[in-house]
Amino acid sequence: MNNPTKLLFLTFLATLPGLLHAATVPEGFKIEVFAEKVDGARQMALSDTGIIYVGSRRPGKVHAVIDSNGDYKADKTVLIIDDLYMPSGLTYKDGDLYVAEVDKILRFKDIDKNYDKSPKPEIVFDNLPDESHHGWKYAKFGPDGRLYIPIGVPCNVCNEEDKRFGTIIALDVESGEFEYIATGVRNSVGFDWDPLTKEFWFTDNGRDWMGDDVPPCELNKVSKSGDFFGFPYVHGNAVKDPEFFSSFKKDKGNTDFVLPQWEYQAHVAPLGMIFYQGKQFPKKYQNSILVAQHGSWNRSKKVGYKIVNMQLDKNRNVIAQNDFVTGWLDGEKVLGRPVDLITLPDGSVLISDDGFSVIYRVSYQVEKN
Repeated sequence: MNNPTKLLFLTFLATLPGLLHAATVPEGFKIEVFAEKVDGARQMALSDTGIIYVGSRRPGKVHAVIDSNGDYKADKTVLIIDDLYMPSGLTYKDGDLYVAEVDKILRFKDIDKNYDKSPKPEIVFDNLPDESHHGWKYAKFGPDGRLYIPIGVPCNVCNEEDKRFGTIIALDVESGEFEYIATGVRNSVGFDWDPLTKEFWFTDNGRDWMGDDVPPCELNKVSKSGDFFGFPYVHGNAVKDPEFFSSFKKDKGNTDFVLPQWEYQAHVAPLGMIFYQGKQFPKKYQNSILVAQHGSWNRSKKVGYKIVNMQLDKNRNVIAQNDFVTGWLDGEKVLGRPVDLITLPDGSVLISDDGFSVIYRVSYQVEKN
């Protein structure tokens, strides 16, 4: 009798060269496989010693990915812990690894010395809702030293009484106190800070079941803590929700909602984003934004499944969206599901893919005279 696990593994090995061959990058760039078989790879975090920590969603696992000889090819992948509650988001600070489950934040102390010793985490915060629908997290420490965490709504579209839903919070991990940074946010799974202005930007996934082309997904910017971004009443710049817009004035009074900095095509599912701060890529990429579009499910023809580059003007407003990594959608066949991006010290960029459990590396080949 055939072994299903072995067959799946052999299928993966046969498919991987095709996945890599399919990926297309701009002239002068190169894309390679950095690590394979990182089960359900989602958010990544780079430690002080160069270890890549990787969360997952459905597998419930956290891995350490090690490139011991510095050749930009992972030598081993170590399972740190499993059986967690959708530990999609994680981040690294002062030697410790912070892992965001749906309902709590865990801390693994001195992780670089303990990742292969079955470390036991401590709970640093557990005042999060436990609903799994849009409950998986993204997590990064901000310039202010607080841990930023989105809390997605437990539905396609709804107006929950629990005001924690549909927000992004900034948490003091020592005191447990938190502040609402953004409200009216359906489901953000990616954010970063503009290195020039220090402003907080985030992606947001639009609601489903309004049609193939509405409403748009969004790229947003916070001007002041507590800014309201329209959900569930208004989507994008002006798409009125058929279920909730009629109660906008009653519920919110004269509250204005913040318009998105950019409207993405409906259902592309923008997730991880970074302001590129490396020095390896050409000048036009410096301090611009790279966004992973995870790809659609609620659409008659698939869209997304790529990395896009958002160009900004001198006033730090988005003026253009350009494809950066494409080829992971061949007709209706999906060959890649990008989730998150991080920049390595040499200026190259890693891209996680939870659909195929792969991490890619994109580098720029410097021209020689």
